[in-house]
Amino acid sequence: MYRDENADIPPDVLRQREAKWLDMLNSWDKWMAKKHKKVKLRCQKGIPPSLRGRAWLYLSGGKVKKEQNQGKFQELDSQPGDPKWLDVIEKDLHRQFPFHEMFVARGGHGQQDLFRVLKAYTLHRPEEGYCQAQAPIAAVLLMHMPAEDAFWGLVQICEKYLPGYYSAGLEAIQLDGEILFALLKRVSPVAHRHLKKYKIDPILYMTEWFMCAFSRTLPWVSVLRVWDMFFCEGVKIIFRVGLVLLKCMLGSQEKLKACQGQYETMELLRSIEPQYMQEAFLVQEVSSTHTLMCCTPFSTQNIFKHGLIMKHIHIYFLKDTTH
Repeated sequence: MYRDENADIPPDVLRQREAKWLDMLNSWDKWMAKKHKKVKLRCQKGIPPSLRGRAWLYLSGGKVKKEQNQGKFQELDSQPGDPKWLDVIEKDLHRQFPFHEMFVARGGHGQQDLFRVLKAYTLHRPEEGYCQAQAPIAAVLLMHMPAEDAFWGLVQICEKYLPGYYSAGLEAIQLDGEILFALLKRVSPVAHRHLKKYKIDPILYMTEWFMCAFSRTLPWVSVLRVWDMFFCEGVKIIFRVGLVLLKCMLGSQEKLKACQGQYETMELLRSIEPQYMQEAFLVQEVSSTHTLMCCTPFSTQNIFKHGLIMKHIHIYFLKDTTH
């Protein structure tokens, strides 16, 4: 599951990429101010594994948050926490990437750090508390950075990238589901008609995709490539991946012959064909979906109806929402 993503990259090419990323990270403000398109292109090519944790923290703004709140994580970490959240978090620890060496041992250092990060967030945002979808997000972060950095990465994802996703009621995820469905009509009318015909609400198939940023859906290498772009470009990447998967799985009459019903369709979306989740294919398709959405006129009737036109514009019309 966790195969080496660099197996096919020549060592000298990898070293060149590392040198370029080190140069960027050492002059980060200058690069983000003047050469953001170049940063975006390098994120699309994939961040070198040795620098991924540092790059994610910089891209997300977590580094700045950490510097602005020195000692905050240690303060939260030292507090006991609310028992009602601690019990739920404790039960979820062993479910996060149980075959990864970091989390394989019950009570091991990986699970301990995961507990610390999730507990700290419930204290940081007591009005939100804990949501189960935060656990895989925090676990992926911990695979790439220390607990304090992972905490600030989680803060940025919850508050900047996916605001409202982890609040009670799930209103934000429901609204984004409606946006996804409206966009699907343009990207794949066949898939849109099929889902509408069988009254399959977006919340049924996209909730885990979006709330876990595909960390529980895609192969590991593809997760990392998607997250590289996600941290650079924002939630638009999550939308594009969702559109690609829906189009590939439901976008032709041939594919739909086997799923004439709600149950059959949901089963199909729970077992996405491996070739559609392969990293090179997915990155290419996400880029071409972006081109399609930016060049094609779109009916805004439904978007206006829900007061979501500004979010739609931010997601798809070339305006980055991350900096």
